[in-house]
Amino acid sequence: MAKARLTFLGTGTSQGVPIIGCGCEVCRSTDERDKRFRSSALVDYMGVRILIDAGPDFRSQMLAAGVRHLDAILLTHNHKDHTGGLDDVRALNYIDRSAVEIYCEDRVLHSLQVEYSYAFAEDKYPGAPEWHVHTIDSNPFMVRKEHLGELTWMHDVGYGYMQPDGSFVKSRGTTIEPAPAFSENPGPDEVPVIPIRGFHDSMPVLGFRFGDIAYITDMSSIPEEEFSKLRGLRHLTLNTVGYKRHHSHFSLEEAEAIAAKVGAEHTWLTHLSHTFPRHEEFCRALPDGIAPAYDGLVIE
Repeated sequence: MAKARLTFLGTGTSQGVPIIGCGCEVCRSTDERDKRFRSSALVDYMGVRILIDAGPDFRSQMLAAGVRHLDAILLTHNHKDHTGGLDDVRALNYIDRSAVEIYCEDRVLHSLQVEYSYAFAEDKYPGAPEWHVHTIDSNPFMVRKEHLGELTWMHDVGYGYMQPDGSFVKSRGTTIEPAPAFSENPGPDEVPVIPIRGFHDSMPVLGFRFGDIAYITDMSSIPEEEFSKLRGLRHLTLNTVGYKRHHSHFSLEEAEAIAAKVGAEHTWLTHLSHTFPRHEEFCRALPDGIAPAYDGLVIE
């Protein structure tokens, strides 16, 4: 099995930590591990670089991690703390001279078409983000290194594509197509991804497995049939927002029970709120094999 490498870019809740205006011990902590961007992760797998979710802290996360290129962005669901930074892919459009490849479910695409209507407009505003959207569901799919062609920037006109005859064709709307079908024999520039179906209250969301690492966030339940996708993991990431039962997230007790059921070598907790103790104290209180993730942590 190919080895994956995952970097936690953000491990906080939808408000991040510290929370604006809060004076609690965790929000006042000077330990950098207690300062949490909104949840997101960067995966390097078989030569392909994949971002999971692009929330409001996307720009800061890319700068902090020194990211200059992404092959794909996978979206778990359409809440703003997971999609609110997608306009900032404009920097990658300019550097890579290509549209950014986004993979998401139909319901997430429909939300993006409302929230970022200017990215889908036929006559695009100059400088609007350039996306190439691939629709996915809970079936395995391939992420492939690809682009629609080399983007050319023309001042006051926007992005477009130079033609062999030297003419310039302005980019129109956002191209949408199904993700490449899963293959057990991937090509040199593509990797298999296994989605994990879960529910965020009643909202269907996706987690993702890459080799022996699975990343799950914003779930409060996982259907029994999905656990077969989680066998043989080295690393499992699970969300939890607090000790009390929550309508749309796992409580700590529920996350610990799922960790025991999956049996991964290591389970990392993410989407953490300030209701948990400071990082060092929280580590001491958890069972062996379970630990809180923190921004910048790398697992492989």
